[in-house]
Amino acid sequence: MKKLAFIGLGNMGGAIASGLVAGGAVAAEDVCAYAPHWDKLRAACEPLGIRPCHGAAEAVKLADTVLLAVKPYVIEGVLAELGEALAGKAVISVALGYDCARLRPLLPETARVQFVMPNTPALVGAGVLLFEQENTLEAGERAEIMEKFAALGEVMELPSHLMGIGGAVSGCGPAFCAMVIEALADAGVKYGLPRPTAYRLASQTLAGTGKMQLETNQHPGAIKDGVCSPGGTTIRGVEALERAGMRAALMDAVRAVMEKKV
Repeated sequence: MKKLAFIGLGNMGGAIASGLVAGGAVAAEDVCAYAPHWDKLRAACEPLGIRPCHGAAEAVKLADTVLLAVKPYVIEGVLAELGEALAGKAVISVALGYDCARLRPLLPETARVQFVMPNTPALVGAGVLLFEQENTLEAGERAEIMEKFAALGEVMELPSHLMGIGGAVSGCGPAFCAMVIEALADAGVKYGLPRPTAYRLASQTLAGTGKMQLETNQHPGAIKDGVCSPGGTTIRGVEALERAGMRAALMDAVRAVMEKKV
């Protein structure tokens, strides 16, 4: 991955570009990007020090690895427009639903393909990067790309049939977690905390709990039990959450994601 081109530099593409450059995985001068709105593209590229391009073909020509970060509903049109310009390139798709099997017929025969499902915390090096096991990258090339993507967070590999649910949990999860942070902070504000303090307390508590689970491998129920003293205050809050159906609501949210057809 010597030269990298982004086709699309929205929220996800921008998070990946920022994370790779800030983490030192790629040099800014080796990265270029194309998006249809020139002023927005230039504004996004400037703080990262990467090169904005006036056309997708221009960006692809400058790179050996192309990262497709466009919306799923435009990806086929973009690939048709690029055509043979992608021949011999490594193509990484982060477009939802466009896995290896779906992408390969849309690309030149010599293009190599990898589907990755990232999430937005990649912006701060704390993301999850799900690599589909099925791919057509060269082995050494894939290992290098996975190593570089580790600058964005946790790199994991999943078989094709689990990419959908993996992405539902990790890709949509930041939105659900942000709602938990917002709700906890609102409660803090209700009882007198300044809002910045409430947000910081809620965010650090969520981040710390996740880190504790990852590093200790404790069952989440055991972590919960460790905070709940007999007859104490926390168990009263847990009871209230159970009555409100918090667990079922989160499971329903994932179900709603899985039922959405791309």
